[in-house]
Amino acid sequence: METIQVVLTAKLRRAADVAARRQGISRSALVRNALVEYLERQHVRDLEEQERLAYLAMPDDDEELRDWEAIPLGQKTEQYP
Repeated sequence: METIQVVLTAKLRRAADVAARRQGISRSALVRNALVEYLERQHVRDLEEQERLAYLAMPDDDEELRDWEAIPLGQKTEQYP
């Protein structure tokens, strides 16, 4: 692991100390865990945004949509047996 320096307000440091004590972990572990959770959530948001943009980039094809809507859920097709 590497050591870094993070500047916190006194109020935030006290809140972090209380939270770390409640969880029985060090302040450093609390900050590490919080950063990991933040980065994981950000990754999911990035993937969701990529997916949203991909859907926006795809033109609507009403004929294809009607074809898919005509197939009852769970029914196999020639393309997807």
